[in-house]
Amino acid sequence: MTADQTSISSRLFLPAGSLCWREIIRFVRQRSRIIGALATPILFWIVIGAGMGRSFRADVPGGTNFIEYFFPGTLVMILLFTAIFSEISIIEDRREGFLQSVLVAPVSRMAIVLGKVLGGTLLASAQGILFLLLAPLVGIKLDFSSFLAVVAVTLIVSFALSGLGFCIAWRMSSTQGFHVIMNLFLIPMWFLSGAMFPADGAHGAMRWLMNANPLTYGVSALRRALYLNSPANLHLPPWQVCIGVSLAFAAMMFLISSMIAGRRVAADLQ
Repeated sequence: MTADQTSISSRLFLPAGSLCWREIIRFVRQRSRIIGALATPILFWIVIGAGMGRSFRADVPGGTNFIEYFFPGTLVMILLFTAIFSEISIIEDRREGFLQSVLVAPVSRMAIVLGKVLGGTLLASAQGILFLLLAPLVGIKLDFSSFLAVVAVTLIVSFALSGLGFCIAWRMSSTQGFHVIMNLFLIPMWFLSGAMFPADGAHGAMRWLMNANPLTYGVSALRRALYLNSPANLHLPPWQVCIGVSLAFAAMMFLISSMIAGRRVAADLQ
């Protein structure tokens, strides 16, 4: 390993890995976060899927029942809750003084962003994969290829959502404000992703919003991964579009997070 490679490793990956591990340890020690991030979407899935399935039956494509159609949407909700709420730690770190200590350390701002975002990504992906264990209960049969595809899409979507959470949390001074943004912006973003109803049956303006929503392509990618080579996927955007938009969304959120972290250094040190 050259001196330049050693320098990059020590300045970027080592601090990022340390921050990532810190996020995981903190999450594991807070059992209420584990229960809330996983149990709430599952309860929502059961109540909406089983209780209101008859009302949505005519709108479900591919001949599936609604609780099965709602499964990928619930998986994305778990990723959203876990990834976004994991970034609340930024607000807590600022209040406790830990963030200021990290900012004055000889560490790249990109390393701070990468560590925080990776922590949220791994936590969200782990809970999403746990939820996959319920797939056979609704008739979704995963083979090894499908499982790998779902895991890959889950990591991409989780990284994008964690980056989005970082962008929001970095500018917040209170958790109350974070929850307001969550209810005002992020929940509608999930609703308009095709998680509960397909874009084909939506109103013209609503369909346009759904097509412009980058999370829509993450949900579509998960549906394609769960049903590889299935005729039920014909109404979905192509694989290349789903993965391309999701990767672009993830990269854009990471770059914006890095820019925000770099610009607000002086304010955060006060």
